[in-house]
Amino acid sequence: MAYFYLILAILFEVTGTILLPASKNFTKIIPTICLSISYILAFYFLTFPMKSLPIAIVYGTWCGLGILCISILSYLVYDQTLQWQSIVGLFFIIIGVIVVNLFAT
Repeated sequence: MAYFYLILAILFEVTGTILLPASKNFTKIIPTICLSISYILAFYFLTFPMKSLPIAIVYGTWCGLGILCISILSYLVYDQTLQWQSIVGLFFIIIGVIVVNLFAT
């Protein structure tokens, strides 16, 4: 169940981050409210896996998968480019998240 809450936290954090440009520096009310709620829910759901998993595992997974999702979505939604070096770096993040979770105690 801890990983389910971790995935929810990641999804809400990614949602909030993707909405940041749409908020136009917090001048657009609807995106600002949505991103604020998303961040609050992200941190709320992040507390649950920390009860049963080490903080390093939770935070490392949250950050790594968040970066991966945001990179992909910024490419798809905002037409931002990813250079091949960035793509290689994202693969290293994926490998790192897998290794950290495989050897978690």
